[in-house]
Amino acid sequence: MLSSIHPLGERTRNNKWALTVAGFTVGSTVTAALVGAGLGWLGGFTFGNMSETVTLVSMAVIVALAGLLDASGVTVPGPRRQVNEHWIGAYRGWVYGGAFGVQLGAGVATFVVTWGVYATLALELVSASPVSGALIGSVFGAGRSIGLFLAGRVDRASRLSAFHGRMATLGPPVRVFAGYAPVVLGCLAVGVVLL
Repeated sequence: MLSSIHPLGERTRNNKWALTVAGFTVGSTVTAALVGAGLGWLGGFTFGNMSETVTLVSMAVIVALAGLLDASGVTVPGPRRQVNEHWIGAYRGWVYGGAFGVQLGAGVATFVVTWGVYATLALELVSASPVSGALIGSVFGAGRSIGLFLAGRVDRASRLSAFHGRMATLGPPVRVFAGYAPVVLGCLAVGVVLL
């Protein structure tokens, strides 16, 4: 569904791709920041008394655990729904872009494909700070729009085919990298904190 949001597709629907992507990015970033702020505030009651070292080690362990779960292929629980594809063409681009962004920015309102989503929510909670939680969330939310920006050069059918071919080819190595990179980074972070 999101793979249909590119300049070629938006042009055929008489929408401006930049406005649709802006709506998505704003919706995703703001929603994720609000979720993060709420979890950070809630975490203040539970994790607010932890030392900075314990907080950082906990965060590193969360990231490493999510990476291990992704790398090992453990099924990610969560909803099995996507955004409503019928909104494309029924509403203006910035409307469905924003609505899709809100749903993906929430993290768990749609199909969850990586343990990293749950790790992000846990990091926001453990941060024990609305400001830190909002910052973590806004980075997560903005990151959800990267795929749309990657499709920014798809302005004709030949580029659409080539783009989908590249995405299919890059899928397996990116999944491996996305699974193992957090494990390595989490372990390095724990090592640095404990030194």
